[in-house]
Amino acid sequence: MMKRLIDITLSLMAVILFLPFGLIIALILRFTGEGEIFYLQPRVGKDGRIFNLIKFATMLKDSPNIGTGDITVKHDPRVLPFGGFLRKTKLNEVPQVLNILKGDMSIVGPRPQTPKYFAYFPESLQPTIKSMRPGLTGVGSIVFRDEESIIAKLGGDPIEAHKNKIAPYKAELEGWYKQNRSLILDLKLIWFTALVVLRPGDISKKNLLKDLPPASF
Repeated sequence: MMKRLIDITLSLMAVILFLPFGLIIALILRFTGEGEIFYLQPRVGKDGRIFNLIKFATMLKDSPNIGTGDITVKHDPRVLPFGGFLRKTKLNEVPQVLNILKGDMSIVGPRPQTPKYFAYFPESLQPTIKSMRPGLTGVGSIVFRDEESIIAKLGGDPIEAHKNKIAPYKAELEGWYKQNRSLILDLKLIWFTALVVLRPGDISKKNLLKDLPPASF
């Protein structure tokens, strides 16, 4: 109950504070690119319920059916010019405060995945992840802050890299969160999220959350 109260309070504050900037972003999106403002994408939520994740539109409308589908790679040609700025600054994620107010998400939790990507998680960990309300941020979001660069470093087929390396490790991280979650940890993760946005780079594993499960890549 305390976690939900914090979610509602902080997300309402975010809506009020961000509204003027959100209107400017909406106008720019409306008159650039393909004219779309929001992008709704089905994601797996708590108890396996599917909900529509709300983001500012940053890619071509038909992106899920082009190239690597749900997976975004570095210098992805499907990303629109202004969309690149929104993705780099994570401003495209801000509309998800509406998902938090609706109860689809929490501020901190496992990052919600598309059904196709969720299926890449090990079956043994899928029930653990489904037992939690997904989050705007979380340990997986912090560690994979610059996921496109990680995919580029792994090389080879991006889809195979996700399926065989990134998805299993993400699931392990979310399992670690379930075992260690607390109000203190959530506050730390919110603070760490601000740090990695302001200071890009994989500082989480090196300096912030030293007891995380080690990656195999």
